[in-house]
Amino acid sequence: MKALTTLSAWIFGLAMIGLAFFVTADVIARKFFSFSFEGTGEMGGYILAVGAELTFVVALTQRAHMRIDVLYARLPVALRAVLDWVSLVTLAAMALLMAMLGWQMLRDSISYHSTAQTPWATPLAWPQSFWLASLALFALVALWQLALASRALVARRWEELNARFGSAGEKDEIEAELADLERRR
Repeated sequence: MKALTTLSAWIFGLAMIGLAFFVTADVIARKFFSFSFEGTGEMGGYILAVGAELTFVVALTQRAHMRIDVLYARLPVALRAVLDWVSLVTLAAMALLMAMLGWQMLRDSISYHSTAQTPWATPLAWPQSFWLASLALFALVALWQLALASRALVARRWEELNARFGSAGEKDEIEAELADLERRR
């Protein structure tokens, strides 16, 4: 899972760097050569759409999704484990719904031969295919995490469920920051 998370982060990071170079080239071309690629906004939208889903994968596997956990730390371990499992159920359901709706959108774009209303007139099936692939990846990772959490829940391994799928506490975050600082030295 770590390799998949790392790959997702690298793909998104490289795509953002590529987009930054493309935008810079477009700005320079407009300023000095009165020429524009006329597609920086379109390209940026596609990269952000795919990248958002890739970062969902990273956030899920790194336990970095936002949670309101004012009372969470004060609850009994078993109740926290059940809440962690419920949060994974809802996240997986949302990921599946997004993938299903993404598939319907792609199917319609293919059926209607839809193109972007931009100077490039990109066939929408192309960027939507990448977007759907990233949605499907997020859904698969969420389902995998849910399966692992369900196994721990059924076995009543509350501490394991909390440690692997629960909200990262202040202590966990401090330890992660210290480990990252030590790694960079």
